[in-house]
Formats: sequence, C-alpha cells, structure tokens
Amino acid sequence: MVLISAVRDYMCRMLQDISGMKVLILDSQTVSIVSVVYSQSELLQKEVFLVELVDSISMSKESMSHLKAVYFLRPTSENIQHLRRQFASPRFGEYHLFFSNILKDTQIHILADSDEQEVVQQVQEFYADFVAIDPFHFTLNMPSNHIYMLPAVVDPSGLQHYCDRVVDGIGAIFLALKRRPVIRYQRTSDIAKRIAQETAKLMYQQESGLFDFRRTEVSPLLLVVDRRDDPVTPLLNQWTYQAMVHELIGIQDNKVDLTNVGKLPKDQQEVVLSSEQDAFFKANMYENFGDIGMNIKRMVDEFQQISKSNQNIQTVEDMAKFVDNYPEYKKMHGNVSKHVTMVTEMSKIVEERKLMLVSQTEQDLACNGGQVAAFEAVTNLLNDERVSDVDRLRLVMLYALRYEKESPVQLMQLFNKLASRSAKYKPGLVQFLLKQAGVDKRIGDLYGNRDLLNIARNMARGLKGVENVYTQHQPLLFQTMESINKGRLRDVDYPFIGNHFQQGRPQDVVIFIVGGTTYEESRSIALQNASNSGIRFILGGSVVLNSKRFLKDLEEAQRIARTSTNVV
Repeated sequence: MVLISAVRDYMCRMLQDISGMKVLILDSQTVSIVSVVYSQSELLQKEVFLVELVDSISMSKESMSHLKAVYFLRPTSENIQHLRRQFASPRFGEYHLFFSNILKDTQIHILADSDEQEVVQQVQEFYADFVAIDPFHFTLNMPSNHIYMLPAVVDPSGLQHYCDRVVDGIGAIFLALKRRPVIRYQRTSDIAKRIAQETAKLMYQQESGLFDFRRTEVSPLLLVVDRRDDPVTPLLNQWTYQAMVHELIGIQDNKVDLTNVGKLPKDQQEVVLSSEQDAFFKANMYENFGDIGMNIKRMVDEFQQISKSNQNIQTVEDMAKFVDNYPEYKKMHGNVSKHVTMVTEMSKIVEERKLMLVSQTEQDLACNGGQVAAFEAVTNLLNDERVSDVDRLRLVMLYALRYEKESPVQLMQLFNKLASRSAKYKPGLVQFLLKQAGVDKRIGDLYGNRDLLNIARNMARGLKGVENVYTQHQPLLFQTMESINKGRLRDVDYPFIGNHFQQGRPQDVVIFIVGGTTYEESRSIALQNASNSGIRFILGGSVVLNSKRFLKDLEEAQRIARTSTNVV
C-alpha cells in the first residue's frame, strides 16, 4: 500500500479542504501520477467536475469564475510560464497551486510577481513526483529512456536532463516516506554513480533541512543500479499474468489498450488493470498463465450463477433487489469480460508466435548451461518459419549474452543466419547489446556461474527439477535482495556515497533501476515483501520495460551512437 497510499493521501489533502465546485488542472506527467491512484468517480465525489491539461487551458478564454482551480503540476519552467500567462487574465474564481516537487526560490518570485490580481489562495509542495503503479513499484515514465546507454559526451544536456528527472523522482519518494537514506550504487555504471552522487548532494547539502527527518535506528538504503547489469530479464517472454499482459499487449499507467483486439464494445477498448480496483486481478496478477485460465473459468461460473438468479425475477421485491444489486452486477460483468478478452487474446498470440516452443529455449538460455544443445535449439528456431522476426532476434541476443566468450565462431554463424532470415534486422544490434551489457560490463552473477554459492545452488535446483519450465528464471534483482537480507551486499561492488556506511539491516530499501524495471522484477519484490523478512523493498525505474521497449531503446541508442562522431 505504501506508495499508492502516499499519493492518495496527497490528493485527498489537496481536494478536500477546498469546498465547492472545482476544476483539476494537470500536466502531461501529473495526469499519469493522478490517474493510477484516483478513479474518475472518486474525483467526482471530491466535487471535481472538470479535469484539464495546463497547456490546453492556456488556449481557452471562456470565463469560469464559479469554479475553483486546483493545479497539480511538476515545477518545470514551462509550467511556471503557463501560470504566468493564465494569471494575466484569470478565468477562475480562485487558484490553488500544488507542485509535485521542490520549487526554486526564483520560481516562487515569478509566481508572486505575476499574481497581480491576487487570485492565488495557496502555493504548496506535495511530493508525489512518481507514478505509483503498484504498492511497491513506481516508475517515472521517462520519454528519452535510451539516453542511459550513451556516453556522457554524446548528448551532455540530454543526459543532465535525464539525471535531474531521476534525482527529482527519488527525492520525492523519500520525502513522501519521510526518510533520508544512505546511498549505494553499482560500481560499473557511470550513470548510476552520477545519479547517486547528485541525489546525495540534494539530500545532504542543497535541501538537508527538508530531509532532516527523525532518525530511525538504521537508516533506509537507496541502491541505484543499471539495467545493463541484467539485460536478460527484459528480453524474456513472461508467463505470469501482469507481466504477460505487458509483454504481449502492453500496459501504460495501469491501462491496457485493446483497440486492436477484434470488435469490442466502446467501453472495453481501454481497460484498467489495477490491484487497487480489481479484486480478481489483485488475487491473480502474479499467477501462472495456466492457473489464470482455471481461475477465470471459476469467475465466469460464479457470474453465470448470479445471472441465472437475476433472470428469475417474479415479485416486486425481486425486482427491487435486482436494481439494488445492479451496479455491482454490471461491474462484475465488465470485469469478467475484460479478463476473458485479455486471456483469449494472449492465448491467440501464444499460439500464433509459437511462444511455448520459443520460451522453453529462452528459459534454458537464461537458466541452464549446455552451449552445444543451446546452439542447436536456437539454430532450429531460426530455421522455423513459424517463429517471428522479433523472437529470432531475442533468441540470438539471449544466446550471445550467455555464450559470447565460449563460442565466438558459432555466434557469428547465428548473426549471419539472423541477418539472412529476418528482413527487418538491423545489423550490429546484437553486437551493440554486448558492448552495452556484455560480460565485461556486468557486475552481478547473472548466470550463477561466478560465485561458488550460486554454482552449488544451481546444481541443487537442477537435481530437484523445476515445477514450471516457463517460469524458472529469477531476475538478478532476486539475488540482490537476498544479499541485502543477509547483509552480504559487497562494498567493493556497491560502494557507499560519502562517509556513510550501514550498521545492521535496513528496514526500508528502495532499489532504483536506471533504464527501467520489469513486471517480473516487481513480482519478485512483492513476493519478497510478503515473506515478512523484516525488510520492506520498493522498486523504481525510469520506465516499465517489456522486450519491445527494451529493443526500441537499444535501437535508438545504437542509431545515435552511429551518427555521433564519438563511436561508442
């Protein structure tokens, strides 16, 4: 609940103390922040009758002095300029300004100077500068996410902008949690180090007063890591519900766009997938695809029972009862058809792309040794007409990440075959991935073959057998959490910033992945938190990845690296 309730709390405080009819004015970022925690009907209950975007409201001249304007914006210079223009000829009766992060003094002066007609009632900072998609998972929806892969010299101002946004987001998380952490980062990543240093500067120097909360016995931990330390997780097909929906259809701010799926009624072309608003989803978001089918069937059966009893209306009392229960019935009907539609669509994609076949090899590449068998399996799938281009590319990438040092000759054979079989393949993309995230760049024990303990664990797992071949992969994050739990996260690999160090186990840990998180990792976090280890983990990232987005970022970074004079 922690992140969602923090943002809901801010929203509640923003809206409930201002009585009367209100218009809520947001920007392109805060609209996501609000939409994942507050439904439209909840806004209506708070007397919000209109939701507008700040840039479109600048265009309109119509006076609405009967409405009170509640602005919730990021403190950017563009937004401050919008407000300046709007104060020049105010359209609303009152203006209440809330910013999602720390305002600069200069911005406050600009606002004060432009409010000549004294319409502004209050200016406040409410630190909800992150999108709380799940109770322990947040994202920043960064637009140019590929920048983290480029050396600083390629686009210095773009990189600075990227780092600033991440530092703002992490700062807001800790202000919302009312904590100041000790900070560690992944040694092999320049951008993780830079973000960690700039975050420390914000919390311990520039705004040290603001972050000076009552100290807990052991400080919380902020750990900044780089996506490229585990490039395998975002490349894999997923077989648990939430992760699979994002991989095969796509989730944006807890909404799923189904416009491309057959002929659906208008109200089902975009559906909400939120553990807060949908009990079936909450119970099944981390379940295997096979079990989901069974559970949906059970839900359909229950629904049909209720429908039958509704058809059996004989007396006025029956009718009254039906009318009373109708909203609940309608909601249940919408919910049943939403999940049936999604699972049907995903089954279709799995069949069309032969994903069960592809995924078995993917999991082997990620979890089990055996280079000869792996080469043969990948070659066979590259030759299989039924396998799609994107799946071929992912298989070669997974093979390359695993065996780049062991079999360079066979790797070249796979590159050539991929180029000849896949018309859309951009030459050099797999090599670019290895430059970015190859074995020499990584610090974690991605395949459990560097560390004796992991080698033993993998052998034990091999002997025990795996209950589900499609979900045997564990993200690297799982090992990182285990190391933190046991106090074994090595200082040489994850140095501290400043002269801080950690005594004892932290109770709160925020792990931020520069380059993006996956739903497989947020599932790992949720399951870890449910095990009551005494540590509460929170996961955040620049975006939420699926393989499509990860490959898009990789292609974009490769394109820029090629055109820039500094060859990466």
